[in-house]
Amino acid sequence: MFSYLANPARFDRFARIAIPVSGWLALGLIGVGLWYALFNSPPDYQQSETIRIMYVHVPAAWLGLALYMAMGVASFVYFVWRHPVADVAAASIAPIGAVFAALCLITGALWGKPTWGAWWVWDARLTSMLIQLLLFLGYMALRGALEDEKQAAKSAAILAMAGLVNLPIVKFSVDWWASLHQGASVIRLDGPTIDPSQLTPLLLMAVGMTALAGWMVLYRMRTALIDRRASAMQLVREASV
Repeated sequence: MFSYLANPARFDRFARIAIPVSGWLALGLIGVGLWYALFNSPPDYQQSETIRIMYVHVPAAWLGLALYMAMGVASFVYFVWRHPVADVAAASIAPIGAVFAALCLITGALWGKPTWGAWWVWDARLTSMLIQLLLFLGYMALRGALEDEKQAAKSAAILAMAGLVNLPIVKFSVDWWASLHQGASVIRLDGPTIDPSQLTPLLLMAVGMTALAGWMVLYRMRTALIDRRASAMQLVREASV
């Protein structure tokens, strides 16, 4: 599949279809998910109405990790095989991943204040997620700091691949160290421990926000590839004059 989409022309044909599909899917699922989360899901017996922050916080956390994984894989593909579409993918994912990682931390602070009594604590999960955000920002800063585009792409790819080591730390931090966060409650071998009235809107929001992230990534990628193609054509035109 990736080898097929590595061709910019084929990717453009794919993106023309996938962008509107993912956009409408995101709009529909997030709309239904928000309705369930706000009006058809009961307040928690301990956390009351503040539990509704979960329906944005948890999907944002998942996407903060998933998008970094995608960026790391795309960086690896570019570093090894020098596929330009892979580099465009990594560069397009970085700011979107940073937004979701920041959204995770912000909603976590809003949830933590009434639950823990503090906006921020140096909890293992919070600290490792903050590092995740800094890795996204560092990737973008490194690309912007180097004038040579190929060197910038190569250096940023190395940073992205090195940062993959933080993903299991974020995931298993609650198991490895004392943490205020609870353990896994959705993806478990013995099944989810969340009541269906809360699990349904959570999954709707998770899938909807994933579709939203896909829409943004594909839109940015297609725009970047068109810009590169236009720049190449301009160089050819200038050389022929």
